[in-house]
Amino acid sequence: MSNKNQSADAQPRPLLRRRRILIAGFLLLAVLFMFLLFREGVIWFNMPSARKYPVRGVDASHYQGQMDWQIIAEQGISFAFLKATEGSGTLDDCFAENWKNARAAGLAVGAYHFFSFDSPAETQADNFCSVVPDDPDALPPVIDLEFYRSENLPDDAEVQRNLHILLERLQEAYGRKPIIYTTKACWSRYLEGSDLDYTLWIRSIFTAPADEFEPEWTFWQYNPRGMLDGYTGGEVLIDLNVFRGTKADFAAFAAGE
Repeated sequence: MSNKNQSADAQPRPLLRRRRILIAGFLLLAVLFMFLLFREGVIWFNMPSARKYPVRGVDASHYQGQMDWQIIAEQGISFAFLKATEGSGTLDDCFAENWKNARAAGLAVGAYHFFSFDSPAETQADNFCSVVPDDPDALPPVIDLEFYRSENLPDDAEVQRNLHILLERLQEAYGRKPIIYTTKACWSRYLEGSDLDYTLWIRSIFTAPADEFEPEWTFWQYNPRGMLDGYTGGEVLIDLNVFRGTKADFAAFAAGE
């Protein structure tokens, strides 16, 4: 009796072991599949509601290569911010073509400047103004303020002084209050509590932006690894953004109202 029971109890063990291996293998494949979707930009942490944020846009540069803006516009994209310049001497090779073609596709279009900690604000403003047209229906100019190194960062007063100069120059040149694109960390260091006058575009890729920002954010970059049809020869991923408001709100903003 004792030996018979032990044999009966032992029989399911190989089956149970195989079942556990199959489940573990399935879970591993599922995790790997989700990772691949994440890496390729198919899924992301933030998926803002289209009902709450109906106005969608991209920011792009030469990294995306040749762009067919008509195809991009047909995917629910309403606006585009295009890299124009960086620092005091760098120009984006694709800016002029992107500017012309994105506008021809019916998008609301603006230009952005990558702010440098290492050159004077005056010559950075000269660089931007030398290539960005003063089109009356363009979106406001953008200053891209972010950390591009982790050491030897300038002090708050120096950055704020240069931002004052650049903001004033761009507002004078284009007649619109400029936008500052930035991260929470950079905002906390250089912008929080300052007297700078700007519209806020915040990068927040894991959660919706917090309510702590002053001024309240107007644009939100929620996904730096998005995927759309319509560009070839460069980076396969593209930054995705939303406007905070309705389509009517965006139309008023774009018109400078």
